[in-house]
Amino acid sequence: MASETSPLKKTNSHKSTVVYNTRTRKVEVYDDSHDEGKVFLPEEQKSSDSDDTWQRRIAGTLKSKNQFLRLFLAEFLGTFVLIAFGVGCVAQVVLNKNNFRFGIVPINLGWGLAVSFGVYACGGMSHGHINPAATIAFAIFGRLKWRFVPVYLLGQYLGAFFGALAVYCVYHDQINFVEQGNRENATTSHIFATYPQGDHISTFQGFVDQVFATGLLILLAMAVTDERNMQVSKGLAPLIIGLGVTALTTAYESNCGAALNPARDFSPRLFTAMFGWGSRVFSYRNYNWFWVPILGPHIGAILGGWLYNICVGLHLDPIDKKICVKM
Repeated sequence: MASETSPLKKTNSHKSTVVYNTRTRKVEVYDDSHDEGKVFLPEEQKSSDSDDTWQRRIAGTLKSKNQFLRLFLAEFLGTFVLIAFGVGCVAQVVLNKNNFRFGIVPINLGWGLAVSFGVYACGGMSHGHINPAATIAFAIFGRLKWRFVPVYLLGQYLGAFFGALAVYCVYHDQINFVEQGNRENATTSHIFATYPQGDHISTFQGFVDQVFATGLLILLAMAVTDERNMQVSKGLAPLIIGLGVTALTTAYESNCGAALNPARDFSPRLFTAMFGWGSRVFSYRNYNWFWVPILGPHIGAILGGWLYNICVGLHLDPIDKKICVKM
């Protein structure tokens, strides 16, 4: 067996030996006149190793071995990123009248990218659900263990709340300017939560809208992430799902804003209730609206997952995983 180190050069004084360590890929200098095996590194290399050790100690202190905490933090971050980008795009359009000339295109593109970025942010840890409706649906169809569901949901709802808070802090002055001291202004509350686009849109119509659109979203998500199907690359899946969100918001935004995600709507709505807009964000239509973007997506996600599995998922053969051993 080859040794871990192989000598490259010895000095003529026979007091030191230069060795290239094949394991660490570093040149090490051994002083033969001192204790055997003692290493003397160049000063810059000593400093680099010292910094590396310091960083490793900090990382070791912060790194959690608790799987529940890790999943919570991942979903919190992913949903925070989702809301920070998505609601930020809505604020940019609502608060800047010049942006209205582009219509809803910036919002639709923004939400699609927001979903992609959110999944990229946490997908390696939690697979990037960033949506309570997706989490429940994946648990029902066996893609997530039920014991993890509570921490997923907690991370998602809290991440969405703090994402809304971040957008509010960034656009605080703009919001106050548009409102002119009048929080009764419905326009600014629409930055954070979804509402029907007119009195002619009934609550039932909004509910149907959310069920159908979210069903399509989860159908797409299950198809893209099913390794037995088209075997989409893990790195490409978030982008495809984000494009799906852009397509869905473009197709089904005009009824009630295409929430598609209970955390995306409820947490920012709760934020507006706590930060000046009052209880009317919930009492709108005699408390006969706020539940639509919460319940509708959950039912739609289950139906979408069921449709995918009935039509495709149940008929796919399992992947034959082969183990290759190099001799």
